[in-house]
Amino acid sequence: MADTVTNPQNPKEAKSIYEFNALDINGQAVSFEKYRGHVCIIVNVASQCGFTKNNYAELVELDELYGESKGLKILGFPCNQFGGQEPGDSAEICSFVSKKNVKFDMYGKIDVNGGNTHPLWVYLKYKQGGTLGDFIKWNFTKFIIDKNGQPVERHGPSTNPKDLVKSLEKYW
Repeated sequence: MADTVTNPQNPKEAKSIYEFNALDINGQAVSFEKYRGHVCIIVNVASQCGFTKNNYAELVELDELYGESKGLKILGFPCNQFGGQEPGDSAEICSFVSKKNVKFDMYGKIDVNGGNTHPLWVYLKYKQGGTLGDFIKWNFTKFIIDKNGQPVERHGPSTNPKDLVKSLEKYW
């Protein structure tokens, strides 16, 4: 049986990402307190999207370049809400990401929009609303979180992860 997690009653009132928890890809509860003092990229991922190959390759590259040297943490959240492009279960997702050489933190599949939106994503969208609304429009929407746990930037699916380096440098 999976561990349970507790999150703020009203995610929009949270002071930082450190108040949130989520189940990792293996079903274990993780407190986001573990990311305190780190710059993070939080991204909704999918294995069968047109953006998949490039985004995973560049996220892995960022993790390899800056994970140790700068303390960058990348948090991948599989989501099947866009074109059914993440249909697999956790075991299938783990198999897929292992072939992509993913070493960054992967979480269990979640919803990023609608009535079952994970509370962290309610908070992220509230703090960094989108151009056309505070909903997530597609796979690979990327949020940059500063060392104080604050969502400071939001980037759409068409922004390549490597293009985030200039932004990330402001927060290291």
